[in-house]
Amino acid sequence: MVARTSFETRPCPIARSLDEVGEWWSILLLRDAFQGLTRFDQFQKSLEIAPNILTRRLNSLVERGLFEKRAYCERPLRHEYVLTAKARDFRPVLLSLLAWGNKHLAPEGPSLVVVDKADGRWAEPVLVDRESGKELDGEGFTMATAPKATDRMRRRYRFSSEASGLPLIDNFDPSREEARSK
Repeated sequence: MVARTSFETRPCPIARSLDEVGEWWSILLLRDAFQGLTRFDQFQKSLEIAPNILTRRLNSLVERGLFEKRAYCERPLRHEYVLTAKARDFRPVLLSLLAWGNKHLAPEGPSLVVVDKADGRWAEPVLVDRESGKELDGEGFTMATAPKATDRMRRRYRFSSEASGLPLIDNFDPSREEARSK
């Protein structure tokens, strides 16, 4: 078996997030947990996953702080796996994957949707800025390195942001490069 590269020490939050939950069984386990599944046999039945793989994935999610393992039966000892606050913060990511999949990978139409429980209306998940309410897709927003970024990250991304509300610094501005070389 080929060893998997770990991104946990990389400075990029996207790489670190993938290291944490990027394995597909982990994401599917989180999906099922958001639907109320908590027990080994429930996950196994839902995912049709081999017990050894399920055990490894559940243990990994517990170690990473996404599930809390709780005993629910003493004889025989049995555990349930409960979402932590860290895992609950992953829910918008799952909903974004669902929306993206429906838009680009379901030519026959959606098989799973997000629904408003109060009125049954289908919801369309979008990411918005909490402060302004603006949608984050489109030309108005970009990724920028922050103060803790490495030099390598600053070379990779066009803009830097030293603090919220300050103007962006163009990392590829030729006049800045000329000033640096003098």
